[in-house]
Amino acid sequence: MTQFDLLGIGNALVDVVAQSNDGFLTDQGLDKGGMMLIDPDRASQLYAHMGPAVESSGGSCANTMAGFASLGGNGAYIGKVHDDVFGTVFRHDMTSIGVSFTTPAAGDGDPTGRCLVLVTPDAQRTMCTCLGAATALNESDIDADLVQASAVTYLEGYLFDPPEAKKAFVRAAELAHAADRKVAITLSDSFCVERHRDEFRALVEQHIDILFANEAEILSLYQVDKFDDALQAVRGHCEIACLTRSEKGSVILSGDELHVVDAEPASKIIDSTGAGDQYAAGFLYGYAKGRDLATAGQMGSIAAAEIISHYGARPEVSLAKLVQEKIG
Repeated sequence: MTQFDLLGIGNALVDVVAQSNDGFLTDQGLDKGGMMLIDPDRASQLYAHMGPAVESSGGSCANTMAGFASLGGNGAYIGKVHDDVFGTVFRHDMTSIGVSFTTPAAGDGDPTGRCLVLVTPDAQRTMCTCLGAATALNESDIDADLVQASAVTYLEGYLFDPPEAKKAFVRAAELAHAADRKVAITLSDSFCVERHRDEFRALVEQHIDILFANEAEILSLYQVDKFDDALQAVRGHCEIACLTRSEKGSVILSGDELHVVDAEPASKIIDSTGAGDQYAAGFLYGYAKGRDLATAGQMGSIAAAEIISHYGARPEVSLAKLVQEKIG
């Protein structure tokens, strides 16, 4: 008997989202559509030049947990914040949506992390992340009882940079499997894959049951040029692979099963920030509730379509109601 449907482990960040343009990205030396890590000084400099922004609690995995809660799922979260204003806000935001968050705050060191998100008119998002206190997460923060009380533990690839976080991932996976639970991961970003390709491959093959990756990430992971080649490369390396392809929908691979899931039509496309996070939320909710893989994928598509219809990476309407209307 599990206490939680899903436990997320990721970078606890505050998102700062602002509209931008290609010229600004060029002037600032930023790679459009990617994610780069920056230090606190660079974060302050960039923030000073950004346009008006909306600040809200974020982080890829935390956004997934918000979507999961909006669907009606019972979730918990592990992530590191500082004992500062942003840390207090982050904790309040998570608990207010029904996600259990009990990881102790750091009393010293770097402040709570933040992600500066620049959205261009074509809805692409360019993210500059100052991880701050999030990098302090280590094995001691992995609550064994919490992992073993959760049906699925979901790991955020962005958190894979610090060496101590790598150890925490392995520790969480070992605890989950010892309790006969499942482990999922999102690769998060192709630049992240490039930094840790060999380690990601080993993690997927040895510790992961459910893999989430977009087309660029899976091509990078296996160093191939064609999507079909990536499909064949990942086959058998994990129980389920969920591969998203933007407007082409997604492909779900499990053993001999292969499901092609259409993208859900969006009322409008405003901001692609968080689309992958919400796809994972929808799929994992469907999986946790015993839905077949194709239906779980459709739930992911519905959640992703909602998130790209507005600014921000968390749902503005009840995902549970949307799914009920479209699937039942």
